[in-house]
Amino acid sequence: MAARPESLHRPGLIADIGGTNARFALSEADGSVRDAVVLACRDFPDLGAAAEAFLAGISPPAAPRRAAMAVASPVSGDRVDMTNHPWSFSIDDVRRRLGLDDLRVINDFTAIALAIPHLGDGDRLQVGGGEAAPGAPIAVLGPGTGLGVSALIPAGGGWVPLATEGGHVTMAPATGRESAVLAHLQRSGHVSAERVLSGAGLVNLYGAVRALDGATADGDVTPAGVTERALDGSCPFAAEAMDMFCAMLGTVASNLCLSLGARGGVYVAGGIVPRLGTAFAASGFRRRFEDKGRFSAHLAAVPTFVLTHKMPAFLGLSHLLQAAET
Repeated sequence: MAARPESLHRPGLIADIGGTNARFALSEADGSVRDAVVLACRDFPDLGAAAEAFLAGISPPAAPRRAAMAVASPVSGDRVDMTNHPWSFSIDDVRRRLGLDDLRVINDFTAIALAIPHLGDGDRLQVGGGEAAPGAPIAVLGPGTGLGVSALIPAGGGWVPLATEGGHVTMAPATGRESAVLAHLQRSGHVSAERVLSGAGLVNLYGAVRALDGATADGDVTPAGVTERALDGSCPFAAEAMDMFCAMLGTVASNLCLSLGARGGVYVAGGIVPRLGTAFAASGFRRRFEDKGRFSAHLAAVPTFVLTHKMPAFLGLSHLLQAAET
């Protein structure tokens, strides 16, 4: 349904819906974002209830007629089934429930990709060397609850984002130790990149290296717990798991870069890597990214960045709403 003319002067509703948290905000006509709130998905039976709770808490009250939402799942029609959360919904049902004229739902990493051209100087941190080739494709990936993958392709003086499920490609080993870890994990079925490059994936790596070294299982560990033990040096298994995590991310990032011809740069987003700070820059990520034999020099020329913007999906969604008005 087309937006009514008067709705274009009201703030729009934007939302970034992941497997753990649902982030909501209002986007003004100039692209600015206000009233951002983070809600736990587990506290609500469905997306509509979470959105209603957010709108009910806005003061003064807001009645947006347009919305753009990013979800951590494929979006190929009206029905959306979240990949790493039980929520399932009809886009049109949510639109009508919230009283919207227009609701656009896209993949969460598509929203992050849309943000890339609008980043400020302080919104990214370069890891390693290289310089972006003007007008070349840009790759985006990032581990969080899952592993998101997207890209921007230059077209007609602008950019077209790609909606992908690249996090579910098969993970390839680059060392004997990685081969042993992946073989251990393969006992439970297909080992995708997401099986090792996500919050749960970090725990999977930690459990695998413990098992391979004959240590007892640590069933209570969390992704945050593995990260803390790795960074403070208190657990060699956690340190190895984190080192392997960063190196494997370099493998996936370089494969994505070569597949897309992403000489415009590779951006790492998500809920894990930006929190690692200097530890990620010092990790094996960039070394593995460039470790491609005859194409090592090619990849050394491609810059890699950690996306440090606090709400990149909101930035992309705001510009999506602005573009819909023109």
